[in-house]
Amino acid sequence: MAHYNSFEDLEVFKKARLLSQNVWKIIQTIELKQDFELRNQINTSSGSIMDNIAEGFGRGGNKEFINFLGFAKGSCCETKSQLIRCLDRNYLDKGSFQKLNTEAQELIDQIGKFSNYLKKSEKRGSKFD
Repeated sequence: MAHYNSFEDLEVFKKARLLSQNVWKIIQTIELKQDFELRNQINTSSGSIMDNIAEGFGRGGNKEFINFLGFAKGSCCETKSQLIRCLDRNYLDKGSFQKLNTEAQELIDQIGKFSNYLKKSEKRGSKFD
């Protein structure tokens, strides 16, 4: 794996950012704007995915990064649950839901693979190694 100087260069961050952008597009719908609690929750959880990846990267150690990747994965699962609620409340049609749900699941898988890579990596940061 290449050496990255910035979290913005990580593919897992790029995918998290894209999911957050796509979620933002759906929460701009008139119907979901009226469901403030769900709108706020899904905006927060989708943003938390990329925030945790960034924070973990900035911590300087693999063990801490892996820990924050776990938080990111949890936030992604939370986002999936909220997408299901959007579908159940008819804020999303099945096609839009399926696209976003697949995108979220692929990100969960990618975070897991990246975390496993870091666990096995010989390159370590300075903290908690």
